[in-house]
Amino acid sequence: MATHLITGAGAGIGAAVADRLHARGDDLVLLARDAARARQLVERYPGARTLVGDLADPDRLSWAFSHQAVPDRIDSLLHIAGVVDLGPVGELSTKTWHQQLNVNLVAPAELTRLLLPTLRVSKATVVFVNSGAGLTAHADWSAYAASKHGLKALADALRAEERANGIRVTSVYPGRTATAMQAKVHSQEGKEYDPSAWIDPESVATTILMAVDLPRDAEVNDLSVRPGR
Repeated sequence: MATHLITGAGAGIGAAVADRLHARGDDLVLLARDAARARQLVERYPGARTLVGDLADPDRLSWAFSHQAVPDRIDSLLHIAGVVDLGPVGELSTKTWHQQLNVNLVAPAELTRLLLPTLRVSKATVVFVNSGAGLTAHADWSAYAASKHGLKALADALRAEERANGIRVTSVYPGRTATAMQAKVHSQEGKEYDPSAWIDPESVATTILMAVDLPRDAEVNDLSVRPGR
């Protein structure tokens, strides 16, 4: 039975991944932003453990973990949580920039750093759920795309640094996926939202689990997932 630490398990792609792993009997450690969220996750996934830490405040993650029992084995670290807020460069506030950079980039870097000794012992797989915006930036997507371009750099550097320690690193780049985040994006774009037009979160979950379950003789570095309709 493998142990997986997951961010973003409360909704969307993260929930789809957590559902699948929980159903097959794997051990889940779920990151929650606060105690109330942690209780909700445990109710949804009986037997799961939680860690409380706010990705929006990565400077405090080390302090938060020092007051909790961090697992001594992690077979996969799945960075799935993310936030988005669109707008032209000329109108985005520094608060909007900091929020997206903190949650989407700085927090995954800090979380990985804090857990790296355990990841090395377990020869874990680290998955960064990126975005098509991490490969190409479009108008109004500067802050989000910058955070995701940075996430690609983080993954690439981590892979090069930790390959000798047996850690595998995969970046997954989903296109538009039918989640609450996508509904928010459509609202900000002033467009009607039809979830059937976009990727089902279950399909992205399948690609993530493929990278996690791949035999140890192979590693998926980068995987793009695009709408099939």
